[in-house]
Amino acid sequence: MPDMDVALKDAMQIDGAIGVALVDRSSGMALGVAGGDRNFDLSVAAAANTEVVRAKLRTMEMLGLRENIEDVLITLDSQYHLIRPLTGRSGQGLFLYLALYKERANLALARHQLKRIETSLDI
Repeated sequence: MPDMDVALKDAMQIDGAIGVALVDRSSGMALGVAGGDRNFDLSVAAAANTEVVRAKLRTMEMLGLRENIEDVLITLDSQYHLIRPLTGRSGQGLFLYLALYKERANLALARHQLKRIETSLDI
């Protein structure tokens, strides 16, 4: 099973990848990042997207939905942002955040690859 650094490098191999982070949902802190640039601060994005996950979990609770979030997709003009909570016992409370350039990404394939990375990740 790959460790965090290998998993992040694997995620950066997804077509169109801008950056990826492994994020602690309770603190909003990025435990590891790969990619990004001076105009795309992954630590800031990780912290802000923690609020997205928390809001969705609160909404599901209020609605009485007893399901798990598979992933959250945010579509911008030129980018896709994927948030995938980890489901394994060792990854509870963590999520993968992946930003992709829309014109270079295959969304279905990116979701499939991120799922594969998430299921093989050993924290």
